[in-house]
Amino acid sequence: MKELILKIKALQARAADLKSKLDLAGWQKQIIDLEAEMATKDFWLDNDQARQVSQKAADLKSELSYWSDLEDNLQSLLELAEMEDESLMADLEKQLSDLEIVYGNLEIKTMLAGKYDNQGAVMSIYAGAGGDDAQDWAAMILRMYLRYIEKKNWKAVIIEESKGSEAGLKSVTLEISGYYAYGYLKAESGVHRLVRLSPFDADQARHTSFAMVEVIPVIGKGVEIELKDEDLKIDTFRASGHGGQSVNTTDSAVRITHLPTKLTATCQNERSQLQNKETALKILKGKLARFNEAKQEEEKQRLRGEFTEAAWGNQIRSYVLHPYKMVKDHRTDYEVKEPSKVLDGDLDQFIEVYLKSQIE
Repeated sequence: MKELILKIKALQARAADLKSKLDLAGWQKQIIDLEAEMATKDFWLDNDQARQVSQKAADLKSELSYWSDLEDNLQSLLELAEMEDESLMADLEKQLSDLEIVYGNLEIKTMLAGKYDNQGAVMSIYAGAGGDDAQDWAAMILRMYLRYIEKKNWKAVIIEESKGSEAGLKSVTLEISGYYAYGYLKAESGVHRLVRLSPFDADQARHTSFAMVEVIPVIGKGVEIELKDEDLKIDTFRASGHGGQSVNTTDSAVRITHLPTKLTATCQNERSQLQNKETALKILKGKLARFNEAKQEEEKQRLRGEFTEAAWGNQIRSYVLHPYKMVKDHRTDYEVKEPSKVLDGDLDQFIEVYLKSQIE
């Protein structure tokens, strides 16, 4: 029992040290300011902005609550351990293990200090080399991320979708609302490779498929990204997917090109051309913010779509379902033997290892 007490005290010390590096008073002030804004008469006139503000206030309250609960639970656990009742040993060790996981998640968030890390995210998934298998793989990746988003208590809305010719998806774009969504999900940008027995091959041969994932921040209130009208080329075209009563009958889809950087953003799922334009501008601002942060020319080329091909040799992670089972991240060499769990949204382990590798 004494060893358990020492472990609890050690975790308390680590938590206290980490907490001292955070601006919790600043978080509390932000909550007060946001609640004052939410109390104004005209707050809900802009529904989208109102939802963002109220969600940020709720997220900040949750962050403060996590720290308070961790401290309270560790203190309660210590008091129980100091009773030295050996019959409680197994239960107390389990509680400590759970609290170590909570602490680990809070520790990860302190690594997310980038300018846009606490913002929402726009994620795009593109089928690469591999035909029907690749399009099916893109749909599988979408499901994986939707499960992960659900586990994080974030929200996702599909804003662009192109169905595959036979199955799956050619591409899909979703907007993810959640505190630190971009900070976590930026670790997922890159090419994802799948090896499996193809369900589209009559001979059940082994196939390799690829899909590209791109993640950009949602630019929230207080972050200005200048877009000059003369720098924008706006094209309209007929939408090809779901989008409302006018879709497929009017040129409601919008593609915006930022001429100085050649960055593009497209939206076709909204009901009107105006709504599609607003969404495309939001995506373009995120791409431009990410582009401006990119330090290497290769990264800028990738954001323009000129560099990374969703094919062999560029993958950040491999998911092998046959002839053995494994998921391996090639940036960190971290791997697990249960791909089914990963494909069901168990991604925190990969993201945590990657984020730690970026600061070591």
